[in-house]
Amino acid sequence: MSAGRRPAVGDEVEYAPDCRAIVTDVRRGVLILRGPGGLEWPAADPDGLRITRLRKDRRTIDDYR
Repeated sequence: MSAGRRPAVGDEVEYAPDCRAIVTDVRRGVLILRGPGGLEWPAADPDGLRITRLRKDRRTIDDYR
C-alpha cells in the first residue's frame, strides 16, 4: 500500500511481519509508534515501515484502536 509514500500521523503500519502499530507523532524527525495497549516507542527502522491503512481509511471505518 505504501507505494513510495512515507507514513504519516494516523497511518497504520507494519513494522515487522504481522506486527502493526499506529504512527502517533513525529518528534525531531523520528516517527513514534503506538501498539496494542497504548505502549509508544520510536520507530527503529522508519524506511522499513509498510503502510497497511492510511489515516483517511481508518477514519472511514471509524477505527481508532
